[in-house]
Amino acid sequence: MFVGPSRRTISCLGNNFYSVSKIRNSLVLQNRRYYAKKNPDTPGQVVVVTSGKGGVGKTTTTASLGYGLAELGYSTCVIDFDVGLRNLDIHFGMERRIIYDFVHVINQEAKLSQALVKDKKNPQLLLLAASQTKDKTALTEDGVERVLNELRGMCDYILCDSPAGIESGAYHAMLFADKAVVCTNPELSSVRDSDKMIGFISSKSRRALEGKSPVDQRLLITRYNPERVANEDMLSVKDISDLLGNIPLVGVIPESNDVLLSINVGRPVICTKTNASLAYADAVDRLIGVEKEFRFITPEKKSLFSRIFGNK
Repeated sequence: MFVGPSRRTISCLGNNFYSVSKIRNSLVLQNRRYYAKKNPDTPGQVVVVTSGKGGVGKTTTTASLGYGLAELGYSTCVIDFDVGLRNLDIHFGMERRIIYDFVHVINQEAKLSQALVKDKKNPQLLLLAASQTKDKTALTEDGVERVLNELRGMCDYILCDSPAGIESGAYHAMLFADKAVVCTNPELSSVRDSDKMIGFISSKSRRALEGKSPVDQRLLITRYNPERVANEDMLSVKDISDLLGNIPLVGVIPESNDVLLSINVGRPVICTKTNASLAYADAVDRLIGVEKEFRFITPEKKSLFSRIFGNK
């Protein structure tokens, strides 16, 4: 895709006598960031975002992690594995731009380049949508592997938004993963199902089957409310870590009404100016190896005014 000169380049033309070759070189430098890998010599990493239970925020998390990685300059592709029930495109406001989908590419009815949709705000972010007319039996190991291998050469990160449970869509989403972000709510049923998914990845992934180093699994807790934890109405971070065998924690996302609003307007939560967006930004940093202190896990200290009038 050709991108015209920026305002800065055009303004330079009025003040300096740029040669044609210099202008062309300037435009080339501008265009390199489109579909450009930050680490061109390293195969892209496949990260599955999964859980055992539905409705814990996997798609919200995939959208925010993907957008956050792209904002850091990493070429990132997010893939919707929920064939028949796609939703990831809505989180980016791309639902009207889908022509070809994941299944079209697997069946070789379209090229990968035809199916990828570029985010309008960040050209480093690409979406590969799920089919709305097929079911999950349309996914095949050979087809998924071929698409992921092609994306490894194009992108630094490939995020796979997995359906809930351990059926075909979830199996194919985690099969070729290098890393896994396991999402859970701070409630016992959700944590128990996440524990099952952790075991499923440990035993059924391609890395496990081939005896390679295990999938790097991280825990992400959503809808966390420190006040309810303090009142013993919700599991604490420590409770969840103990139940799941102290799996490394990548993020704790506070409960927020802005999550639903961001979905309705077609933008990832990480783009909003909320505590949830800051928590997702921290999770992105931890995912790439940056150490960050955890925020929003203890109750806020209320002022005297808030204590007097807060419940009115």
